[in-house]
Amino acid sequence: MGVKAVAAIALGSNLESSFGDREANLEEAVRLIRPLGEVTAVSSFYDTEPVGFLDQPRFLNAALLLETELEPVTLLRELLVVERAMGRERVGAVAKGPRVIDLDLLLYVDAEGHAAVMETEDLVLPHPEMQARRFVLDPLGEIAPEMVHPVSGLTVREMLDSLRSDS
Repeated sequence: MGVKAVAAIALGSNLESSFGDREANLEEAVRLIRPLGEVTAVSSFYDTEPVGFLDQPRFLNAALLLETELEPVTLLRELLVVERAMGRERVGAVAKGPRVIDLDLLLYVDAEGHAAVMETEDLVLPHPEMQARRFVLDPLGEIAPEMVHPVSGLTVREMLDSLRSDS
C-alpha cells in the first residue's frame, strides 16, 4: 500500500429511510464509505436548520476524514454510488431539498500534501460553498481544525471563526 490521500467528506440527512432515522442514515453512509479507504475520523452529529430550500425537516450533519488511494473524481463517483445505494436520486430532485443522504467531497489532499484545486463538469475542489456553511465547518472543525482551504489559505478553524464573527 502506498501513501494515501486524505479526503474531507460532509454528510447530511433529513429524511427517514429503510435504514432508520437521520442518525441511522449517517451511520449507514459511514459504513458504506469504509471500503473506499480508511475512515480515520468521524465528527459528532449536528442538528441543523435547512439552508436554501427551507420548507423541509431539520438536517443531521457530520464530517469524516478518509485516507484513500482513489483519485478525486473516482472518489466522488463512489460517493454518488453510496448515495444511490441508500435511495438518493439527484436527477429530478428539488435543489437543496429533502434527502436521505447527501455526501459532499469538501477537500482532498494528495499523498505529497498538496490540496487539490480543480473544476470539472462533475467536481469542484475545494467545495465552492464550504467556507460559508456552518453545518459543514462545525463538524469538520471538530475533526480537522488545521486542514487548509487551498484557495483562501485559511484553516477550517479560521473559516469557522470568521463565520462566527459575522453572525
